[in-house]
Amino acid sequence: MRQLLRITPSDNVAVALQPLAAGTDVSIEGLHVTLRADIPAGHKVALTDLGEGQNVTKYGAPIGHATCHIAKGGLVDHHNIATNLSGTLDYSTITPAGDSHYAPASPGERTFLGYVRTDGQVGIRNDIWVIPTVGCVNGICRQIARRAQTDGGPVVTCFTHNYGCSQLGDDHENTRRILRAMALHPNAGGVLVVGLGCENNQPRDFEAMLGDYDRRRIRFLVCQQTETDEVEAGVTIVRELCRQAQSFARTRVPISKLRVGLKCGGSDAFSGITANPLLGAFTDWLCMEQGGTAVLTEVPEMFGAETILMRRAVSETVLRQTADLINSFKTYYLSHGQPVGENPSPGNKAGGISTLEEKALGCTQKAGTSPVCGVLRYGDRLCAGSSGLHLLAAPGNDLVASTALAAAGCQIVLFTTGRGTPFATFVPTLKIASNSDIARRKPQWTDFDAGTLLEGTPMHELMMLLADSVIATASGLRPTQAELHGNADFAIFKNGVTL
Repeated sequence: MRQLLRITPSDNVAVALQPLAAGTDVSIEGLHVTLRADIPAGHKVALTDLGEGQNVTKYGAPIGHATCHIAKGGLVDHHNIATNLSGTLDYSTITPAGDSHYAPASPGERTFLGYVRTDGQVGIRNDIWVIPTVGCVNGICRQIARRAQTDGGPVVTCFTHNYGCSQLGDDHENTRRILRAMALHPNAGGVLVVGLGCENNQPRDFEAMLGDYDRRRIRFLVCQQTETDEVEAGVTIVRELCRQAQSFARTRVPISKLRVGLKCGGSDAFSGITANPLLGAFTDWLCMEQGGTAVLTEVPEMFGAETILMRRAVSETVLRQTADLINSFKTYYLSHGQPVGENPSPGNKAGGISTLEEKALGCTQKAGTSPVCGVLRYGDRLCAGSSGLHLLAAPGNDLVASTALAAAGCQIVLFTTGRGTPFATFVPTLKIASNSDIARRKPQWTDFDAGTLLEGTPMHELMMLLADSVIATASGLRPTQAELHGNADFAIFKNGVTL
């Protein structure tokens, strides 16, 4: 097995593929290096002397600069490298690829079994959701979901939150937009929206936000206006929704109807070498060969790699929207007095990721080489008929970002991880391990092992196996580990004042 990996010929660091001891002599591409320190797996080794202030290059791009002299063979990590990121940037010199380089793919031959809803959307699950308009009725919603669940019937899930009242401005609208997107999501065979009656998120106004919705599939209950016991009334409605949902049947639809969210969390240095490039290959196959849709978010984890995405924009408009997406999130950080480059978590650093640029250059590989076709604001939903790669405004936080992906209309989130995580959002969340060790140690968290790429499995072969796994999951033939263990949550982005 190889000991070191240099990702591109211009890199002045290499990644240890296994733990290496100080004093070990290693060779890489004709270069001989004697290690000056113990190098944990996934961490970086200097391939040449690096002077103080000199850029450290990985993935063919700077990931920061050396904060002191680093000798050839030395360990390069967060103790001796710092970010180059600072404030907002002027991207006016960047030229987009343009739509002449992009032709939307026609639906491919692959299909999956989905639930076609009356509005033309396609769901991959047929569950019943109980959604509160305000946190005051969380307990009522829990009681309804618990009592309405029957053996052999659809899964009834309650999604509680703390909001819907005492919020102002964007926070209030964010809550309403995310809840609206959940109520309209095609993965739900039925939805009961439960309101209190006196909240800022007034049930009648919220109902108006839904537009011309399917009133058989989405029902409302306002507790203060219910003459009978509100829990009993809710249970009655949910059981009606369950009976109706059981009349829905899966039908075969082209995979062009599939919308996947791209997410990573609990990352390590192998995430950018195995799982994220594998997901990028899948994204290219889905978007450019099958006519499907992928959505990339975690805007702060684009910092340092954003120009790669900008140059793939299909138009000047999409380029400007992408630039605004990046600078708006930087402004958000700076307005709170926070640096734009402070992102890698303790777990990221322990796994070999030292700076935000390094994290971003690995993170954005989930988008493959696909053209960027559109940019969505937080809470936006994909338009009917849209396809290709889209960018979505949301932070890096796993649950907030995954919730935003699901709310955008993604029926499934493909989630890469190097250190492992059990969480899932309110749509199936399929976990792809970046290394075989975490896949072996945490099978209850892991759905797919991308670590076999390090053992020589060809990328295209493994990508097609991933595609088969995604299709089986979408078709209801293979539940995710998170589904098997009952993990399903959501979180709403909050920025402002609570009254």
